[in-house]
This record gives sequence, C-alpha cells and structure tokens, in this order.
Amino acid sequence: MTQAIVLGGSRGIGKAISDSLKSINCEVFAASKNDIDTSNLEIVKKFLDTHKATDILVLNTGGPLAKEFSNVTESEWNKYHNQLFLGFCLILQKIKINEGGYIFLISSSVIKEPNSKLIISSAYRAAFSEVLKILSKDYAQKNISCINIAPGLFNTDRTKELIENIGEFEKSLPMGRLGEPEEIGNFVKSIVENKIKYLSGVTINFDGANSNYIF
Repeated sequence: MTQAIVLGGSRGIGKAISDSLKSINCEVFAASKNDIDTSNLEIVKKFLDTHKATDILVLNTGGPLAKEFSNVTESEWNKYHNQLFLGFCLILQKIKINEGGYIFLISSSVIKEPNSKLIISSAYRAAFSEVLKILSKDYAQKNISCINIAPGLFNTDRTKELIENIGEFEKSLPMGRLGEPEEIGNFVKSIVENKIKYLSGVTINFDGANSNYIF
C-alpha cells in the first residue's frame, strides 16, 4: 500500500490532502502540530527517529501573523527560520522518499509576489522553494516528482487570521470567492492516482487568477 506523510494534516489544506489520498487507499499519517512542530528542531528530530521513509511526503505548515519588517523581533526570525525553512531541510535530509514517490510542498503565492506585510513568510518560503527546486533534479533520477503548490487565498483559518471582512474581500477576487482546500486535495490526488511523473521541479500557482505575475 502507498504510504504518505502529510505535515499539518489535521486541518485546512493539509487535511484536505490527507482525505483525498485516503480516498485512493493510501495509508496516510496526517501529522498535527502535536506530532511535529517544525519550529522546534528537537521535536523534528524525534519525529524523524520514528518516520524514516514514505512514498509521498507533503511539506505543509502554517505561517506567521502579518508583520512588516520593522516590527519583526529577533525571536520571531529564529522561530520561523526553523518552521518554514530549516525544519523542512532536516526532514528532506533524513526521510527517504521511496523510488517513484512524490514530494509536495505547500508554500504560498508570496514566493511569486512578495507581500510587505508578510515579509517573514515571503522570505523563508521563497528560500525553501529554491532548495526544493535544486533537489528536484537529484530526486528525478529516482523517478521522484517534486511539486511546489503555491496557494493564494483559501477558505482556511489562516486566511481568517489575515483578513478581517472575508465577505467583502471575496467580492474583489476574480472568481468572487476564496479557494476551497478540497480543490488542492483533489489536485494532489489526481497527480498520484494518474501516476503523473514528468511534472516535476515546478511551481503551481493555485490562486484563482488573482495574481499579476506570468511565470
């Protein structure tokens, strides 16, 4: 049976991915923050002591509150350096992805269109996206596909933390609505279920046409 580890798999986009993989009979470990908090490297190392290999790895974690550069504290830089960057690096170094497997990174649209109010997320998510892009060539030699999904605004608790009046904000979006987590879940499911392998080393902008960038 195909095995999957989904970080942040107990809610939001992570849960939607977990549920979608279960629907095609994958054995899914949907890790909550109680299982692994990537901001705490000791907890990451303990997690890696018991999770050594998988067929599918979904790297997913929440982000910091909105803050501009001048208001970010040193402790916040340290915390999110671990949570959004170093913790993921350690996981990729230690967890073996079985031949023919998949790595999905759930990053953010800010890697393409940085947001001054989300400067921590913009910086560290972009940095780890570069790491995954470089590694995708090595993984490709083992028929392992690496796909970076960069969501825009989705109907999650994270979006509710960032936007005060969701109803009014939705009116400004091209589709007139937020994305639903199940849409990303179904996308991941379709990649795995249909054994799509040549789509690798890419970033998928999943934002309902809301962004202004081309690539």
